[in-house]
Amino acid sequence: MRPNPGHFASGDWFRATSEEYGRVASTYFAYAGAFRVEEEKKIVTHFVLVSLFPNWIGQKQQRIASIEGDLLHLSTASPIQSGGQSVNA
Repeated sequence: MRPNPGHFASGDWFRATSEEYGRVASTYFAYAGAFRVEEEKKIVTHFVLVSLFPNWIGQKQQRIASIEGDLLHLSTASPIQSGGQSVNA
């Protein structure tokens, strides 16, 4: 999520405009579900149950894990399409 996405005019999530939803949704990416850690391989596999990008629902997403100090870094194992480019996120 980008910093300072702004607020909706209404304090009620269900009363936001399509423009407000679009503005906020375009500033972040989110998915959630169970995950498995393979410590020796340094791989985290996410089993996507919900996602802002619905194409990932029901899929497995693997990430390479590394720890630097108290920070966990996750990156895609192979490039994905993002904004028309092939990137490692």
